[in-house]
Amino acid sequence: MSEPVSWLMIEPGWTVRASDGADVGHVAEVAGDSNLDVFHGIAVSIRMLGKPHYVAAEQVGVIVEGRVNLLITGDEFRRQGDYEEPPVSAVIQPQSAYAAEPVAPPPSSADRQVPILRRLAAWLRSRRSR
Repeated sequence: MSEPVSWLMIEPGWTVRASDGADVGHVAEVAGDSNLDVFHGIAVSIRMLGKPHYVAAEQVGVIVEGRVNLLITGDEFRRQGDYEEPPVSAVIQPQSAYAAEPVAPPPSSADRQVPILRRLAAWLRSRRSR
């Protein structure tokens, strides 16, 4: 068995496996803040042109090179909602690290989905790694 790796190593195209052993899709995008080492979750592509599903960090188990293992079953995964990028909550001004201003409301969910070219590129990478 491969050694566990950090969430920072996850790349689009990696296989996502449910706790019951079923491969449920491939990583489309990783949500988190690498500067603060805060992992929010992953967007999982289940079909090449389908909308990705979101899996929260609390549902992610052991991560090994090339694969993300989930703590939920395949059925539980299929009940997950579609992926929507988290909205930006503040803008830090360059004059001071303490000067944060609220930003405008985030765009509609249709504007925040993972772009089709990024999903297609992740799918192609997953096919090459087999």
